[in-house]
Amino acid sequence: MPAPEPRPYLVSIDHLLEEDERLIWSSAHDFCQTKVLPVIEAHYEAGTFPKQLIGEFAEMGFLGCSLEGYGCAGLGPVAYGAIMLELERVDSGIRSFCSVQTALAMYPIWAYGSEEQKQRWLPKMATAEAIGCFGLTEPNSGSDPGSMRTHAKQQGPGGDFVLNGQKMWITNSPIADLAVVWAKTLEHGSETPVIRGFIVERGMKGFSTPETHGKLSLRASITGELVLDEVVVPKDNMLPGVRGLKGPLSCLTQARYGIGWGGVGAAMDVYERARRYTMERVQFGKPIAGFQLTQQKLVEMHDEIAKGLLLAHHFGRLKQAGKLDPVQVSMLKRENVQLARNCARTARTMLGGNGIMGEFHIMRHLCNLETVYTYEGTHEIHTLAIGRALTGLAAFS
Repeated sequence: MPAPEPRPYLVSIDHLLEEDERLIWSSAHDFCQTKVLPVIEAHYEAGTFPKQLIGEFAEMGFLGCSLEGYGCAGLGPVAYGAIMLELERVDSGIRSFCSVQTALAMYPIWAYGSEEQKQRWLPKMATAEAIGCFGLTEPNSGSDPGSMRTHAKQQGPGGDFVLNGQKMWITNSPIADLAVVWAKTLEHGSETPVIRGFIVERGMKGFSTPETHGKLSLRASITGELVLDEVVVPKDNMLPGVRGLKGPLSCLTQARYGIGWGGVGAAMDVYERARRYTMERVQFGKPIAGFQLTQQKLVEMHDEIAKGLLLAHHFGRLKQAGKLDPVQVSMLKRENVQLARNCARTARTMLGGNGIMGEFHIMRHLCNLETVYTYEGTHEIHTLAIGRALTGLAAFS
């Protein structure tokens, strides 16, 4: 009996997609493979971000693509997810740039900003004339954002605000033209601070964005701090549409949704590379893909990717219908980043010593995914969020 024709995947969602979603996915794949992949390893090794691609991201419609109006593409959740998948298929840091610009910087202005703020910033951000970042995490406030120390105080009735504090691990901050900063805010006449969002602009006195050096992960992503030293921010720069932690947490939900798709992309890349390598690498007289243990690893990676892709599509359709809730997004981020991390580890072993070499791209994904595993909600915090939903009992405050 002749051997069957090998197939890289036994599960596809192509038949579940609309025609425009297929076209968007295909164009995103082609762009990432032809424009990003050839340069990414050099940037990773150098610890630099490929700034020359920012304008091309905008031309492709990637920036703000999930938002409607103001020069944004207005794509549905599945098309947006497919773009995030293809970006992370080449590098988590590249997906991080587009994800932060869209879900963490543009989204809060789009969802909670005044019409003047939207008109001023969103068109520029969609065309990459303005780069944004998101300031929530602090040196002593990560998983517990309610404990933030950054604060704002209003200068008299109807006056401007003075911001003080420090934010850390801020993607894009060293090149950002604006930062959406969340701070405990004391408005004039009130004795109780409430968390509010502010658009802090490059050039405001006392505002600086030092770059973070020494990273061994996400090296092709630019990371820094936000330092606020008596920064006077006009009252018109405060986002009027939201109060409390709902603001920043809703932005994180948008970003985590994209990460859930991105994890599948990273997993696909390492699986496909391991599959090709083991079918070509000959030991003991035959390709190592012909050995049982190698096939077990390929099957386990393949099956986890299939489940992750189906989960992402299912939740994408729920989001499209307005029925996706934050704990489901926690599940998507938790499961798909974990599967990507596991696939990268497995793929590394299958390439042996070659697995640590940059030219094979596996180790770069593995190092990147160690960060994705803990940022925008650690794996453990998402576990407890899901546990709370299942039991009604909170294991943390």
